[in-house]
Amino acid sequence: MSKQMTNAQKGWLLAGIILLIVLLDQALKIYIKLNFCLGEAVEVFPWWQICFIENNGMAFGIEWFGKLFLTLFRIVAVGLLIWYMVELIRKHIRMGYLVMIALVTAGALGNIIDCMFYGLIFSESTINEAAHLVPFGEGYAPFFYGKVVDMLYFPLITNSAGEVLFFRPVFNLADSAITVSVILILLFFRKDLNDTLTNEKETKQVEA
Repeated sequence: MSKQMTNAQKGWLLAGIILLIVLLDQALKIYIKLNFCLGEAVEVFPWWQICFIENNGMAFGIEWFGKLFLTLFRIVAVGLLIWYMVELIRKHIRMGYLVMIALVTAGALGNIIDCMFYGLIFSESTINEAAHLVPFGEGYAPFFYGKVVDMLYFPLITNSAGEVLFFRPVFNLADSAITVSVILILLFFRKDLNDTLTNEKETKQVEA
């Protein structure tokens, strides 16, 4: 498939994948934000709940550094990933690996949007009231300080007391895109990753 596609066609396809994931991610987040109180949960199946929480950190609610640092880090990461994809297209890397990188990019971009704009356009979610849209700039947080919306919860294993043993994190579609693509890269595209990193290192050595 990739051999029959021009570089421009590959680029448009990857852009379409990124746009689709971002739109789906944002549509779900906005629906949850406007219709769920903070902490509200709806059981879909015993092993799957829609549970609304917000976090300041990275995937699955991990918090390592300050909020501004994390937002800026995501922006830089997306810029580097886009540059990486362009280089991969030029080098005619197989399409499957390109799709994986596009999914990582889409996931990072989806969470960036929350951080950059949600604090500007939404009122604060509380345990008693769902958020609502407000005039731009009159929301619950300044630019770059919005919270990431999470809602996917899979309490797959519980004990007799009902305590969740596995899987506790609550996440979103953007997190899923990143996690699934990274796992698939490690399982099926490790050679592509190693080859591209090796080529970049060799190119820098020659230029030096």
